[in-house]
Amino acid sequence: MPETLSDGRRLILASTSPFRRELLARLDLPFAVRDPDVDEAHSPGEPAAALAVRLAESKARAVARREPAALVIGSDQAAELDGEVIGKPGDHSRATAQLRRAAGRTVAFYTGLCLLDSASGRCQIAVEPFRVVFRTLTAEMIEGYLRREQPYHCAGSFKSEGLGIALFERLEGDDPTSLIGLPLIRLARMLEAAGVTVL
Repeated sequence: MPETLSDGRRLILASTSPFRRELLARLDLPFAVRDPDVDEAHSPGEPAAALAVRLAESKARAVARREPAALVIGSDQAAELDGEVIGKPGDHSRATAQLRRAAGRTVAFYTGLCLLDSASGRCQIAVEPFRVVFRTLTAEMIEGYLRREQPYHCAGSFKSEGLGIALFERLEGDDPTSLIGLPLIRLARMLEAAGVTVL
């Protein structure tokens, strides 16, 4: 696969996430990956949707400063339950607590997306909402799931593209890839608006 798009620009994913890399590869476009190296902490009282958009744009801008003549994709995700932002658990005990709290309830996920043209400065920004309705989960189900998949670096303590799908009653949203971390339906439209032929 060539290193640049047909017009000579580079497409760069501002993320170290293997999940986002795998998703972007589905569009069959040449792209590079760069670490945005931004602080992902959320501000007190900042809603999940605002956090996701802010971090997506921050990641894109951080990489765009180092990459002239590129289209830079930034994306980030935040989850919310009862008005409180739920982050990546980081370890088994926090993941257990997150899933116990979410069991039988609905968690709202927001995936921020930014496509920044580093040459022109044109920036397209969106947020994709997605709702996850969890099954009623027993302590044994939660423990068995976490031991098998260990989703400690995933917001909400699950991998919907893996065994985590068994935790849900249903999913509600327009783009299932947004739940994994990169909303490809919206991204394809953004790329086309930026002059990139996806199909």
